[in-house]
Amino acid sequence: MNDITVISGKTMKGQKLKELWKYREVFYYLAWKDIVVRYKQTVLGVFWAIIQPLLSMLIMTFIFGNVAKLPSNGVPYPILVYSAMIPWYLFSSGFANTANSLIGNSNLLTKVYFPRLALPTSAVVTSFIDAIVSLAILLVMMIGYRYMPPIRFLLMPIFFIMAFCITLGAGLFVATMNVKYRDIKYIVPFIVQFGMYISPVGYSSNVIPEKFKLLYSLNPLVGVIDGFRWCFIPYAELYLPSIFISAIVSVILLFLGVRFFNKFEQSFADII
Repeated sequence: MNDITVISGKTMKGQKLKELWKYREVFYYLAWKDIVVRYKQTVLGVFWAIIQPLLSMLIMTFIFGNVAKLPSNGVPYPILVYSAMIPWYLFSSGFANTANSLIGNSNLLTKVYFPRLALPTSAVVTSFIDAIVSLAILLVMMIGYRYMPPIRFLLMPIFFIMAFCITLGAGLFVATMNVKYRDIKYIVPFIVQFGMYISPVGYSSNVIPEKFKLLYSLNPLVGVIDGFRWCFIPYAELYLPSIFISAIVSVILLFLGVRFFNKFEQSFADII
């Protein structure tokens, strides 16, 4: 009986992946629709993907760099902050968009059949595209400061993938619960705001006392942000336990998020 269950589970997962690939054109459409809708009837359009992290960078540079005088690991403070804003905005915007991806597309859920997993995934992909645009701005900033990153910046995709998995995994939980409990949408902004305070976005993790670093690193975004910075800052120190925690959590969170989502997928159309 156990063998049959295992085989059935593997078959079901394989069918899900094949189905998602079969409906890949729907997935492309959903991702493109998210981009168009987000910037439709706005004066600056896609430039909002650049302006938001830039404004946050300026504010944090003033508060933490000029007022608090926190260390910057030997790099211009704007680069220290902006290199953290890229993975952070990938998570914060992706998490928020994923949470509302099912409710915001209720008309599609009740009228058209397609793999429901495409909705939250496309929401994260949209935020991922914004992150790529922000990355281009970071490179322009580095040229302006005449600052050259080390060769290890080529490892940056690893931390992008970790950020993507954490965002999608966490987003799948809240997206699923948001279908039944609509007050979840009021909790999401609080989670994002609180997460920013406990993540090294406006400051370096080096300011955290050594005795608290392991506890601080239980936040999986710490390893992602520190790793992303490490790719661009030559003298940045990498706290390996935080990287291991982020890598493990990203895999587990995505696995559990997909399982949780699939468990309630059939009931989405009825509840909405």
